Amino acid sequence: MKLSSFTHDGRASYGLVTEAGIVDLGARFPETTLRDFLAAGDLDRARALADAPADFALDAVKFAPVIPNPDKIICVGLNYHAHVQETGRTVTEKPVLFARFSGSQIGHGAPLVKPLESDEFDYEGELAVIIGREGRRIPEAEALSYVAGYACYNDGSIRDWQRHTAQFLPGKSFAGTGAFGPWMVTADEIPDPATLRLVTRLNGKVVQDTTTDLLITPIPALIAYISTILPLLPGDVIVSGTPGGVGARRNPPLWLKEGDVSEVEISGIGVLSNPVTAERA
Repeated sequence: MKLSSFTHDGRASYGLVTEAGIVDLGARFPETTLRDFLAAGDLDRARALADAPADFALDAVKFAPVIPNPDKIICVGLNYHAHVQETGRTVTEKPVLFARFSGSQIGHGAPLVKPLESDEFDYEGELAVIIGREGRRIPEAEALSYVAGYACYNDGSIRDWQRHTAQFLPGKSFAGTGAFGPWMVTADEIPDPATLRLVTRLNGKVVQDTTTDLLITPIPALIAYISTILPLLPGDVIVSGTPGGVGARRNPPLWLKEGDVSEVEISGIGVLSNPVTAERA
């Protein structure tokens, strides 16, 4: 089952994505956001509408980030050996974590924004994990039972700002740099997130290609570790790390520029596609 957040004629909602289009769940249920719907814990209400007529065609809505209002977005750095090697770093004993803010996110089809302050705008294709129920100190063996679903993520990075200090945050939260979508696929359709293929393309050319079994810290271990720090809540997002092939480590560097199209495709989920625009003064 695919669930998305969107706007239609200026009204924000969320829905069930079918072959015919989108069934508007926000118009049918009391929860006002997809995060609230996940927190209610009854996804069968959506499954029961699988054969309902679509309310909107896919091209009639504007996709929002899958979870527009998460309590937290926790990103994981340096979680594929190929990316660790290309950065010249070493593998850390514990996962490298940093935060991204919801206001930095865009949905499928919306433009990624190269800010005025930098020309070093980079792509990072990643698998996003959406939490479905609250948990603290979650045992690794039980971790996947807390997952509502999975989505594509492009953790766009402003590299020179990322290098200002040892902390990543300045380069990871510029407005309009994190793409999240086009929808989440519920966990029942992806029982093992270590069996997926992730491909990032820039203007149709493959620039990253990996399988998720190569994650240094796999999804269950990430959930266990992060939930030890603070409770994970429904709608929280874990962005699990990017593979090798980022633009900053190419010779010459391959930066995103106006007119480019960046795509992240994950098997069993779909394709997140975003044009690139340059911010105007």
